[in-house]
Order: sequence, then structure tokens, then C-alpha cells
Amino acid sequence: MATLDEIVGILKAAGEQTRLRLLALLQRGDLSVKDLTAILNQSQPRISRHLKLLFETDLVERVPEGAWVYYRLSQDRVLRGLISHLLSELDENDVQMARDREKLEAVKSANAQAAQEYFQTNAGRWDEIRALHVPESAVETEILDLIGKDGFSSLLDLGTGTGSILALLAGHCQHGLGLDSNPPMLSVARARLDAPQFQHLHVQQGDILDLATHETRYDLVSLHQVLHYLDDPLAAISETGHVMAVKGRLLIVDFAPHEHEFLRKDHAHRRLGFSHEIMEGWLGEAGFDLLSVRDLEAEQGELAKERVPLTVSLWLAQRR
Repeated sequence: MATLDEIVGILKAAGEQTRLRLLALLQRGDLSVKDLTAILNQSQPRISRHLKLLFETDLVERVPEGAWVYYRLSQDRVLRGLISHLLSELDENDVQMARDREKLEAVKSANAQAAQEYFQTNAGRWDEIRALHVPESAVETEILDLIGKDGFSSLLDLGTGTGSILALLAGHCQHGLGLDSNPPMLSVARARLDAPQFQHLHVQQGDILDLATHETRYDLVSLHQVLHYLDDPLAAISETGHVMAVKGRLLIVDFAPHEHEFLRKDHAHRRLGFSHEIMEGWLGEAGFDLLSVRDLEAEQGELAKERVPLTVSLWLAQRR
């Protein structure tokens, strides 16, 4: 429970047009200061001042990532409920709010397009590019150990890329499907899986953020080096609930927090890794219990000279 002074402070912080617009935008997912500046068409210092006031009253949380800072709504149940109640009273047809939503979608579309262009340009050498960051063989060994030796019926690999995870887990599942939105990537994946031992595996074009129409339920869903390309990783995690079998498992492989800004500029990364705390929070919010966490430290020494020193984290969770 909050004191009278705390409630007054919270209402004062939220009771200003720009700050209320910020809260409405952040209700739709984490956003960077750069994104918010573009959407609201206000200067960075002004947006930062408003965010500072919201942060000081615990209405929003800061998530620093390298030179960028992402903001998200408070994870506190009471505060989040208060924000949701305030925003529920806003008219969805309000001209300003509708314009903000349109600009938000435009920003997300531009970010997604930049990533797609990167994938299209680099589809043919995708595995080579990934190998620059971390030895994929070590990650694959860890994945196999993490999921165990027991087989399972169905596998869904989201953002399948070149189909490497499908190929890796081919011997563990009875049938597998890989979804990706990029046709050149799918062409590479089909070529890789064009072999007798992969006849039970298929790939198709699809949106990993729109899975509600899929009828099949999967025992294992994987997101391998996908989330750092997304504006809203939580949305992708939550979306897996539509295709998850009872007690199905979710495998996430991605980078631990780092500060390699060039990955944003040169490799279309939106997020610079994820902490265990943030990932566990997202999984819990999406209806998963975290089963296991593993970290693969960056290589050292002569063999690592041509690699970016990144730690890879693996999270295995189960649907509640």
C-alpha cells in the first residue's frame, strides 16, 4: 500500500499530457528514448525530463543497454494496476492517442524493415556471421544437454533463419516446423534440410508475433538468437503461449548484457543482450516457470581473436 503523499506524487507525475502519452506508449512494450523522441516529435532532453519524473515515482523502470536506455512500465503489481486503470479511461479514438499509436507502428515497422534488409543481404553467409560472435558448436552441445535425451513429438523453431536448430534437433522430434518472415533465409533453410534424415522437418514463411491462428500445439518452442532483433521481446515470448502444448517447454538462446554498440549499427541488433532478472520477469509475465539457466562465457586466447567477446545465455522454461 502507498501513503497519501506517495499517491499524490504518482497522480501528479501521471497527470500531464506528455507523460500520460508516454505511459500509454510504454503499455505497448519497452521503448528506447530514441523511439519515444521520434514518436512524440519532441526533443530528447524534453522526453528525458518527463521520463525522469515518471522514473522517480516508480511508474516506469529504466533498462540501460550500452549507449541506449530502454523504458518499461513498472513491474510492481499495484502501480501497474493503477496505470492500467488510468489508461483504460482514455478514449481510444482520441486524435492524439491514435496518432501516437500510428507513429509507434511506423517506428516499429522501420526497425523491422532494417532488420529484414540485413537478413536478406546476409542470408547466404548467416552461419558464418553467427560464428564470429560465439562458437556455435559449444551452444549446440549445451542445447542438447539442456533439453535432455528423451524425444518429444513436436518442435517449433521461431525465427528459424537457416534452419540450424531444426537440423540440430531433428533426431529428437517426430515433426518440426521453422517459421521465418524472410524468404532468402527460408531458401537457405530449405537447402539445408533437403536430405532424407530431415523429411519430417519443414519451414514456411510466417510472423512470429502473430501465432494465434496456428492450430498445432508444440512440445518445444525455440527462440534461438532472435529476441535481440526485436523491439518488443516480451511480445514474442507471450505469443508462444498460443502454440504451446500443455506443460510445453520454451527454449531461449540469446546474448547476456553487453556494450557492443556496433552490433546495432552493423548487424541490426535492437537490444544488447538480456539479464537473467529481466528474462525471468518476462517469462513469468507470459505464464512460464523458469526451469534452468546456463551461461557460456566468451572464449579467451588465440582462438578468440576474431570473435566478439559475448556471453551466450540459455533459458529453459515450462508453460504453467
